[in-house]
Amino acid sequence: MAMTLISTNPDSTDIASYEITSGIDSTYKLYIFKFYDVNVATDGAYFTVDFSIDSGSNYNLGVTSIYFVASHTEADDVAAVDKTTSLSQHGETDPQEISGTLDNLADTSGAGTLWLFNPSGTTYSKFFQSTVSSADNGGYQNNVYVDGKIQTASAINAVKFSTSSGNFDGVIKMYGVK
Repeated sequence: MAMTLISTNPDSTDIASYEITSGIDSTYKLYIFKFYDVNVATDGAYFTVDFSIDSGSNYNLGVTSIYFVASHTEADDVAAVDKTTSLSQHGETDPQEISGTLDNLADTSGAGTLWLFNPSGTTYSKFFQSTVSSADNGGYQNNVYVDGKIQTASAINAVKFSTSSGNFDGVIKMYGVK
């Protein structure tokens, strides 16, 4: 599987969101987004993703998803896997949370990958998966897994990464895979 780097966010410090509004087209059947050193300005914020069919004019597509988190604490007093119903979506048009809670400390950041499958197809719904590893100031190490369906047969041509509250720092790269 050969990955071709298509874009990298040009300014990775103190941004409200990063929108990718070009480069998502029929050239590739799979787009992979990698993000590193995601650190939020507001404690307790989640890293989120949203999708558009009109080059980013609107991010209002329904998503059906399931959100799982595997957690472990530094003190070894909690180790659990949990389906988090409140962060799963059932057709809502809200941004999808794809991380555990993040905090604004030097040792609490997130990193991960999101896969977007066949976004230019116009017959079926679109599917995505993400895996994000993050740490928070409660001593938790979280691995979050989200699988979802974007409820549209229209071509997805824009993706927006943001947080549930405040700004963030981080590097986001988009790759195409043939």
